[in-house]
Amino acid sequence: MTELGKALRVTTTAIPGLVIWDLPVHGDNRGWFKENWQREKMLAAGMPDFGPVQHNVSFSDSAGTTRGIHAEPWDKLASVATGRVFGAWVDLRDGPSFGTVVTAELDPSRAVFVPRGVGNSYQTLEPNTVYTYLVNDHYSPDGTYTSLHPGDETIAVDWPIPLDQAELSAKDRAQGSLSDVVPIPPRKILVIGAGGQLGRALRAEYEGRAHVEFAQRADLDLTAGDLGSALPWGQYDTIINAAAYTAVDAAETPEGRVAAWAANVTGVAALANIAAEQRLTLVHISSDYVFDGSSARPYLEGDPVAPLGVYGQTKAAGDQLVATVPRHYILRTSWVIGEGRNFVRTMLSLADRGIDPAVVDDQLGRLTFTSELARAIRHLIETRAPYGTYNVTGAGATTSWADVARRTFELAGHDPTRVSGVSTAEYFSQSTTPVAPRPANSVLDLTKIESTGFVPADADETLGDFVRVETRNASEAAAR
Repeated sequence: MTELGKALRVTTTAIPGLVIWDLPVHGDNRGWFKENWQREKMLAAGMPDFGPVQHNVSFSDSAGTTRGIHAEPWDKLASVATGRVFGAWVDLRDGPSFGTVVTAELDPSRAVFVPRGVGNSYQTLEPNTVYTYLVNDHYSPDGTYTSLHPGDETIAVDWPIPLDQAELSAKDRAQGSLSDVVPIPPRKILVIGAGGQLGRALRAEYEGRAHVEFAQRADLDLTAGDLGSALPWGQYDTIINAAAYTAVDAAETPEGRVAAWAANVTGVAALANIAAEQRLTLVHISSDYVFDGSSARPYLEGDPVAPLGVYGQTKAAGDQLVATVPRHYILRTSWVIGEGRNFVRTMLSLADRGIDPAVVDDQLGRLTFTSELARAIRHLIETRAPYGTYNVTGAGATTSWADVARRTFELAGHDPTRVSGVSTAEYFSQSTTPVAPRPANSVLDLTKIESTGFVPADADETLGDFVRVETRNASEAAAR
């Protein structure tokens, strides 16, 4: 008997991502009505925005008709139109929950969301049962799908109608046991720009993860113009775009302006189109340079952008394109330090060579180490945090570049008073090449990223760790 008048309610299960939904069913003397799929309400209640593209209906004449266990390469929302169904689900994905079994009865007032890679099976409990399901990929008769025998003793499903009395296809009766199943790997993550500072940090963050692929510019060039056919994009779940044109001063030249727009806007537009068409998550790195730095407080994610120079203009334009992708994370960051040439390494070199630098003291912000940025990217992806824009920098006190230089000298055992502070205008006054305008305030508010459970590391503590490693490496190199 279908229960009427339920509230929309979600029940999680022992299989990650497998969720039972209680659906409101409204009835009177004429029959009943329900909203089987209501995107706005269900998303608000926690349903993934899985983007269904096909609607299937299955009819069974008799009670005991049993289908499955099949693990398919798509997400599925299954519900009952009439009758009752006993469902059994087995996690066949690679990971700690492999082999976990969940069972539940479904009727018109109960539905189930089944994530990709979870084996599903349904046994009808009444004659003339109809169940219906939405999927987010198109069925292919040539596809190969992972399957499991519904009577496998390893999973020990307690079928209401014993399988020797049930109606099964010959194909389902011929399936093997759980020990024969090759666990289904997760869909792949692609890191673009894997040769850069952030790319190298992402290699370290995802070390040993076979489903993460890394592409350098020689492998995949955002400006090449053929991105749509460059890879089998349907095999991927997430694109992390760590590639960008970041030469802020060179971007002010005619040649640099063209290159900056090609990489930061045209290439990003191509990625955004691919991600939207293939329903992929697109992770993109933004910059404090999208702001003019005139704010008297830390910048929030929703503050209006007002870039001062070409680089900032291209990053702001790229952000707008990525924001059109339904599944996107934009990480806005500042003062990035990673492997390769960077400000801290320059200061260490100057300190060791006895050079006393003049460093800008009227630009304020916080350092962001690429290891922290990589950690934040992984956190957002794996926790499935709400899509959108997040500020990500180191935590702690606001500093100037001169403060960072002095602290670097101090941590390396040098006299910090050797660093003198100068204004930005003074510092660039003798430049003979174009200079990009810099935002005076690059401090970004971290409340939103913290609300997802991510705890940014203190920038000064990370700086200390970085300098200690650099100093030790220099000492070891000198001793060899």
